[in-house]
Amino acid sequence: MTFCELREKDVINIRDCKRLGCVCDLTFDCKNGCILSLMVSSGEKLWGIFGKEQECEIPWCKIRQIGPDIILVDLDERQK
Repeated sequence: MTFCELREKDVINIRDCKRLGCVCDLTFDCKNGCILSLMVSSGEKLWGIFGKEQECEIPWCKIRQIGPDIILVDLDERQK
């Protein structure tokens, strides 16, 4: 899977079934090349400039499944 394919997927929290946003970036360990976390943007901007945008970091260990259209994560309220 490429990063471009990953960016097209919606991220859904399995605890409350809410859409968290889309993948906008990722962090990885430079020493071993492993992905550490996904950065998810919940940007709801009009024409890319009006509105608010929030980012949250989702640790890789919280990802439960990556499907063809969505990414399922397991986050409780304190982790958002």
